[in-house]
Amino acid sequence: MEKSEIMSQEKKYILNTYGRADFVLDHGDGIYLYDTEGRRYIDCLAGIAVNALGYGNKAVVEALSRQAMKLIHVSNLYHTEPQVLLAQQLVENSFGDKVFFCNSGTEAIEACLKFSRARAKKNFPDNPNKFDILAFHGSFHGRTMGALSVTSREKYRLPFLPLLPGVRFVEFNDLEAARAAVSKNTCAVVVEPLQGEGGVNVATAEFLQGLRELTRAHGASLIFDEVQCGVGRTGRLFAHEHFGATPDLMALAKPLGGGFPMGAALLTEEVAEAIHPGDHASTFGANPAICAAGLVVIGEILSPGFLENVAAVGSFIRAEVQKAKEFIPAIREVRGLGQLTGIELTVKAQEIVAEGFRRGLILGTAGDYVLRLAPPLIMQMEEARIVIEQLIPLLAETGKK
Repeated sequence: MEKSEIMSQEKKYILNTYGRADFVLDHGDGIYLYDTEGRRYIDCLAGIAVNALGYGNKAVVEALSRQAMKLIHVSNLYHTEPQVLLAQQLVENSFGDKVFFCNSGTEAIEACLKFSRARAKKNFPDNPNKFDILAFHGSFHGRTMGALSVTSREKYRLPFLPLLPGVRFVEFNDLEAARAAVSKNTCAVVVEPLQGEGGVNVATAEFLQGLRELTRAHGASLIFDEVQCGVGRTGRLFAHEHFGATPDLMALAKPLGGGFPMGAALLTEEVAEAIHPGDHASTFGANPAICAAGLVVIGEILSPGFLENVAAVGSFIRAEVQKAKEFIPAIREVRGLGQLTGIELTVKAQEIVAEGFRRGLILGTAGDYVLRLAPPLIMQMEEARIVIEQLIPLLAETGKK
C-alpha cells in the first residue's frame, strides 16, 4: 500500500486517539528508522523508551523465533521455563523477592495499587479506612482507571471522572508536603524516581529517602514507577539505585519485552504474603516468547560496559545542549539521567519535533514545552555526536521563529 492509502484507510478503520506523524514507518536497523518512501531517521525516542536494543537485534529475533517454535502462549494455568528464568534475573538483580508479569506499564501500576491495598487490609484489619494513596503533581502512571487516578494531569483525568477515591496529590520533591499529606489511612505512596511525561523531572535523594522513612512509619507501601526510567534507561539497571532508597513494590514495562508488550510488578516477600491465588491474574502475562526476548534484553543491559555507555552518552548529550544554552535563547533548562533527557524550551516542543521529522530526526515531547530524548540504549558516542550536530542547529533556528 502507498503512504496515502495507508493513512486514508487508517482514518477509516482505526479509532483516532493519537496525533500521528505525516509519514509511514516501514522498517528499522539499529538506531535508525526508515519510512515507506525510503527516508532514514535517527530515532531519539525508541518507541517512547521501549526499543532499548534498537531495531533488528538478532539475539532478540532469534530468541523469539526459537521460543515461538516451541510455545507462544499457554496461559498462566501452567508452568513454563522462560518466565521463571526472567523472574530469577529480575529478583536477583533488584530489591524484590517476587514478580507478577502482565502486559503493560499501566497494568503493572494497577497490580501495585491492588497489592498495596491488600497488604494494608492484612496488616491493619481494624482500620477499614486505610486505602488512601498519595501521588505527585507531574506524575503519569497510565490510562486505566486506577493508574489514571494517580496521574495528576487534568487533561487526562477530566473526561473520565469520577476516578478512584482516596487519592491525593502534592508537589514532586516536596517532602514536607508529603509528610503533611500522609496519615494512618494512607496505604500507599506512588512516585516516579524520574518523571517522564511530566517533564523529565529528577527526584532528589533526600525526597525518595524521606518517602521511604515516611511510608515505613505509617505502615504504607512505597511504590516506585520505573515503567519509563527503569531497565537501564538511566545508566543503572533501575533508576532508584541512584538515590539510595528502595521501594516495597516497583512497576516495570516499556523496554522489558524487547519491543513486545510486557509489564512486571516487583514486590517484597512481605507484600507477597498478602496476595493469594485468584487475587490477581493476567491471561497474556509472562508470554513465553516475550519472556525469551526479555531475557535477551536483561542480559545485554547487564553485559560489561553497557550501562557505562548509556550513562556516558546521556551525559554527553546533556552537556552539549547545556553549552548551547549560552547562545540559544529557546533553551531554558536541561535535565535528566542516562539516556532520558528533557530540554525545557521557551517555544512549543512540538514545533521542534515537527521540524525534526523534516530533518530526519525523531524526537518526543514531555509536556508542552519540554523536548524529550529517549533513544535506543545501544546508541554510541559517535551516533550521539551526529544527533547533537543536527539538534543544536534545529533548536537555534526554530527558536528564532
